[in-house]
Amino acid sequence: MGAAAFSHLLNDLIQAVLPSVYPMLKTQFSLSFAQIGWIALVYQVTASLLQPWIGLYTDKHPKPYLLPSGMVVTFIGIALLAFAGSYEMLLVASAVVGVGSATFHPEASRVARMASGGRFGTAQSTFQVGGNTGSAIGPLLAAAIVIPYGQHAIAWFMLAAALAIFVLSRLTAWTIRHGQAKLKSLARNQVVGLNRAQVIQAIVVIAILMFAKFVYIAAFTNYFTFYLIERFSLSVQESQIYLFIFLAAVAAGTFAGGPVGDRIGRKAVIWISFLGVAPFALALPYAGPTLTAVLAIMIGLVMSSAFAALVVYAQEAVPGRVGMVSGVMFGLMFGIGGIGAAGLGELADSHGIVWVYQLVSFLPLLGLVTAFLPRTRALQPKG
Repeated sequence: MGAAAFSHLLNDLIQAVLPSVYPMLKTQFSLSFAQIGWIALVYQVTASLLQPWIGLYTDKHPKPYLLPSGMVVTFIGIALLAFAGSYEMLLVASAVVGVGSATFHPEASRVARMASGGRFGTAQSTFQVGGNTGSAIGPLLAAAIVIPYGQHAIAWFMLAAALAIFVLSRLTAWTIRHGQAKLKSLARNQVVGLNRAQVIQAIVVIAILMFAKFVYIAAFTNYFTFYLIERFSLSVQESQIYLFIFLAAVAAGTFAGGPVGDRIGRKAVIWISFLGVAPFALALPYAGPTLTAVLAIMIGLVMSSAFAALVVYAQEAVPGRVGMVSGVMFGLMFGIGGIGAAGLGELADSHGIVWVYQLVSFLPLLGLVTAFLPRTRALQPKG
């Protein structure tokens, strides 16, 4: 479990480099907000489109060595990003990094479930907090390494990819030795899946919740630095500190969400996550710099708690399809985030980044659709 979480930290640390260097790339290549949005879209949609298919295929035909192989692709993508000489090459590099991410998440999520010991929410949140921690550290490292020394310094992150390849190779060896035995022991904790109509209803509700969560999160991960620079005249380095604070809060909230969901239920956590964050989200566009930092922490803590609950709920709704469900969930996360980033970039060009933050502040209210999530129930043991 620790190795899965640590590899997720390394993977998402690398993925966080791209949005962290957007201000530098915008200046260096004279890009518009819309072009920044398209870079984010290419990366995130590449990842999202591949993930469900990879998960579906590996549910039927396990490919344990896909984990280190995917990280090799990420290694290549980072090299391309460090030495890209044109906007078109930035798009290619983003797509390659997206392919690497697509191979990582469904398989690593499956390994996390194998190692859960039946505490699926806790395992998923531990796995996810590794990724969130990496996402939080990434901007700090980018501010320390890339911003002062330029685009070529991105190549230093190839070292993180190399370490991840080593960790994932060891994790793959564990999966080959112990995976089937772990899966048999976990079968006792299975729940009754939903019927077809309930699955469709659950998918629609989850899609709405994911849209609200990840378009809102995309406003922070891709444009929070621009918002702070324009609204409060902060420097790039200062704005990266704010982004780190937000992403660190996301990591903490994610870690708490899984164990709490194991105790009080997935739906309760989802309710708290969306409706609890709404007052902070609505207040943020009108706050000063200090209060903005406080609100960003509260938003990160509360809203991030839902993701582990959503993933485990979906896995319970469709038993036996862990890879496919994980791929769909992480794919939705990347796809919605990418489309949201592109759309928000277009809106920022036409209406201004401050207006965009006023608009997205209403998104958490979509959490009201949680009322329509069907209930899952535990499978009764035989005999």
